[in-house]
Amino acid sequence: MDQFLQLLVAGLATGAIYALAAIGFTLVWQTSQTINFAQGEFVMLPAILALAARDLLHLPFWAAAMLATAVFLLLFGVGFKRFLVDPMLKHGVLPLAIATMALSILMKEGAKDGYSAQAAQFPSMVPEGTFSLLGAAVSLRDVAVFVVAIAAIVALQLFVTRTRLGRTMQATAQNPTVARILGVRVERMILLTFLINAGLAVFASYLISPIYLAKFSNGEVIGLSAFIAAIVGGFNQVRGALAGGFIVGLVDNLAAAYVSSGYRTAVPLGLLVVFILFKPEGLLGRREERTV
Repeated sequence: MDQFLQLLVAGLATGAIYALAAIGFTLVWQTSQTINFAQGEFVMLPAILALAARDLLHLPFWAAAMLATAVFLLLFGVGFKRFLVDPMLKHGVLPLAIATMALSILMKEGAKDGYSAQAAQFPSMVPEGTFSLLGAAVSLRDVAVFVVAIAAIVALQLFVTRTRLGRTMQATAQNPTVARILGVRVERMILLTFLINAGLAVFASYLISPIYLAKFSNGEVIGLSAFIAAIVGGFNQVRGALAGGFIVGLVDNLAAAYVSSGYRTAVPLGLLVVFILFKPEGLLGRREERTV
């Protein structure tokens, strides 16, 4: 029971980070009707950039993290939309999807060759240590990661649903033509969505890198898990990304402990197949989203 409780808390913490990345899938889908296959690398790269800025420019870590955040938002928020999505979208969804695959390879190999092929320690943004919960030694970091990630998701949801700007973004995602007729600056709203996606990726990167270390291959695991989470929860729903992230995080940790670490990836993939076959709209999706 003690081990199960530890795995449960760790799974929820990991699942919350997967949910942050999965929300990026939903945001990009809503605005450009494509899947960003570089989403995992979006979460991998900010931590690498922060370490590179610290080591190469000899900056304090907090300054390096701020510089890395600004550079990432500029390149993969504004630049990603204007120099990759906008030019490729006119050629159709498939060329754009292939372009994001190419971008993921470029980001991964760039991190490997430009910084290091070895995993590096990343300073924790949350407290370390353990505490006792029902007789089990629970990681304080896991609890803090869970709380911080959920707070970020709740803040995003409140922004989208309770503010004028957030409702304008929703209107743009649902019907950009009507939104444009009503005077909404659609391009500005879409750009804001891409910036939010980049910001969530930075946030997830700084939370998960102290746990899994900062390494160029992190994007493969994170991207796949977040994609599965988005499908399981409902690809076009923020709340679905949250639910899917928790489910995948828990399944991932429990499968590694009670089945085999070798099947850690296979079990979530099996879950993905089940949902595609029997409930393709996801747990919280609507039936009209089956075409996704």
